[in-house]
Order: sequence, then structure tokens, then C-alpha cells
Amino acid sequence: MKQANQIPQTHQRTVSSTDGTPISYQTIGAGPGLIVLGGALRTSQDYLPLASALARSFTVHVVDRRGRGASGPQGPQYTLGKEVEDLLAVQAETGARLAFGHSYGGLVILETARSFQVFERIAVYEPGVPVGPLSTDWMAPYRERLAAGDPYGAFVHFIQGSGGAPAFVSKLPYWYLRMALRVGFRGPSWQRMRPLLEANLAEHEQMAGQHGRLAAFAAVTASVLLLCGGRTPRATRAEFDAVRDTLPQATLESVPGLDHFGPEGQTAPVVAELTQQFLLQV
Repeated sequence: MKQANQIPQTHQRTVSSTDGTPISYQTIGAGPGLIVLGGALRTSQDYLPLASALARSFTVHVVDRRGRGASGPQGPQYTLGKEVEDLLAVQAETGARLAFGHSYGGLVILETARSFQVFERIAVYEPGVPVGPLSTDWMAPYRERLAAGDPYGAFVHFIQGSGGAPAFVSKLPYWYLRMALRVGFRGPSWQRMRPLLEANLAEHEQMAGQHGRLAAFAAVTASVLLLCGGRTPRATRAEFDAVRDTLPQATLESVPGLDHFGPEGQTAPVVAELTQQFLLQV
């Protein structure tokens, strides 16, 4: 009997996107095809616990979006449209008609579904569809710190300026938080995250550019389950109400006890169970 924290073996495959960029994905399980697309500062490794739980009912394809893992670089012409092309390439290769997206990955899936009817049912956890304008003041100092070879300094600008940090973290002195991260944030999570810091900036620039386009997602015809964490700030959860009201066939469910990172780690099975129930509905 497998332990809950053991991940069954996956099979890695690669497909070429429209511009020739290789897009890698890991496949696990058996059943209807399901593509899993992760968020910024995340690789496919971060979603293997989720994929393992879903693999009891689906053939799960966990994608390394461009700029991470065994996939090719974002490239100088990076746009959200490139991510759509990458997703379409994986979908064409796998034939998957179901999709799960987290954060920026959720935005990519909804943007794809807006123009291409390739998915029958979609589950997204706190998708990065901006309802109001996003803060961009952190981007210039973030870029400067990256250029100076200071990834911890860049990361502090991101977590304090992008609006996702708890209030008390936002109020900490910059120098203090940078020092605390340098001392205490060195494990595998940081080692996976550090090479993604440049990609993170490009992705948030693309996400900020989507402000004012909410109405365009009314073109999504697939049935959509919107999930959000019960611990997510109330103002942010209210934005998902607006996303639900825009999508023609969407339901919204708040998951008690979870935050923005619900699909990862020990809480992944909770998200997997809700996702499975929705995706298997006839």
C-alpha cells in the first residue's frame, strides 16, 4: 500500500509549440485526459501531489510551462498568446478535454477556452484574471535587483508590492525581510523558485495587461468550476464573484481553511477531490 506522500512514477513527454519551443509535461494515471497548468514561480514538481490524487480517475498531464523545467525558454517575444499556443500543442498531442489551472495557469486555460473550444470542463483555483488594476510599482525595483544579482531582494519587492502578502509582512522593513529570507528560505522550494524569478516578472506584466478585458471571458463556453481558498482575503474572493458572473457556465466554491496555494502540498488532495467531483459530472 502506497504512503500518502509517495508520488507514483510519471512519464515525461515533450511537444513542440507553434514557434518551435519544446513544452515538457509529465503523465500519470489512467482515465479521461486532464491537463494541469500551474502558476508563476511553480514547476510541474509542485503539482505532483495534486496529480497523484487525480490520477486515480484521470490520465493527468502536468505541464511545465515555458521558462521552467525541461521546457524551452519564454523567449524575447513572450506573451500570454504564446502560453495559449503551448497549451493547444499539449492538448492536440494528448487529446485531453479536461483542464485544471492554478493562478496564472488558470488565466492561460480560460484565455485558451475563450477562443478555442477544446475543453469540455474546466476547474480553476484562484485564476489570475484581473478584475481591478494590478499593482505594478514593484516591477521596476524587482527588475533592478535581479539585474544586480540579488534574487532575495527582488523577491521581497514582489511579496510586499504585488498585493498577495499578509498585512504584517507588507509592513516589515525591506531590509529586515530580505535578511530573514536569506537566513531562513533556502530549501528545495526556493531552489525551484529562484530560476523562475525573471519569468515571474514577465508573467505578471502579462497579467497586469489583462485589466479591462474581463467581459471577453463571456466567450468561454465550457462548464467551469471556480475554486478559491476560504483564507484568501475577502476583497480578493469578491473578485472571483465577478469572474463567476462573467463566465456563462460557472460555479464558485470557497474551500474552508485553504489559501492561494491550496492545490500544492498537503492540501492538494482536498482540491483534487472537489475537482474530480466536478470534472466527472455528466
